Amino acid sequence: MTVVVKIGGARAVDPEGALADIGALKDEGTDVAVVHGGSTAVDDALEQMGIEPEYVETPSGVVGRFTDEETMDVFKMAMSGLVNTDLVTGLQNQGIDAVGLSGVDGKLFYGPRKEAVRVVEDGKKKIRRGDHSGSIKEVNGDLLETLLDDGYTPVASPPMLADDGVAVNTDADRASAAVAAELGGTLVSLTDVAGVYRDPDDSSTLIERVETPEEYAELKDAAEGFMGRKVMAATEALEGGASEVVVASANADQPIRSAVEGGGTHILPSALPKDD
Repeated sequence: MTVVVKIGGARAVDPEGALADIGALKDEGTDVAVVHGGSTAVDDALEQMGIEPEYVETPSGVVGRFTDEETMDVFKMAMSGLVNTDLVTGLQNQGIDAVGLSGVDGKLFYGPRKEAVRVVEDGKKKIRRGDHSGSIKEVNGDLLETLLDDGYTPVASPPMLADDGVAVNTDADRASAAVAAELGGTLVSLTDVAGVYRDPDDSSTLIERVETPEEYAELKDAAEGFMGRKVMAATEALEGGASEVVVASANADQPIRSAVEGGGTHILPSALPKDD
């Protein structure tokens, strides 16, 4: 069994439980690959340098950071130099041989750079250029499989390598989806809430299982803000060959095993709408 764990970068996400859980899973013979974000670390680094982070909204309602050249330099420093190193250190302290990777290493994440992004400003759709971001079209599965076969735990993050030879930002949720699809594993996306809620303000409305297109439509309607991005990533993972996607809390007891064994929101391949 292969589990791809996405560790979110929000301030409220504590990775310690997940790191300990990875050690237990490895002892049980489960292959684990980690993909992480780092939004809080990037924003903190920008603030320390006196740079105001800019967030933009796409026409579909997804909010993300606009990454110009200056922001991209800070992004690389925070993601690879701080967050990745801290997670790898934490895993080493759990007795796990972890290997830190950026998406540039070995062309782990590769694809086209976006020439421009469509955004909504003051209610109007506009085109913004100068964004250093891209879309992953290829994952170096051979590199990941080699590491896993040799007993290592890969810990990967953006940036990715764009087709023009430049390191650019890419969404960590979608990066984890691409890895889960490439490895054909279960994607466990850990965040700061217990899963997807029918009512985002009411934790008692957790959607526990999504197996049919009708339930999938309900899931998409319920997913707002950052959760919409996670549902988009879940869709890409399942379309690409992942066996299952679970959105669950990083702060639960034994968060990964709890998710695999039924906690959180489980999304199955059968839920994806069928082409007519």
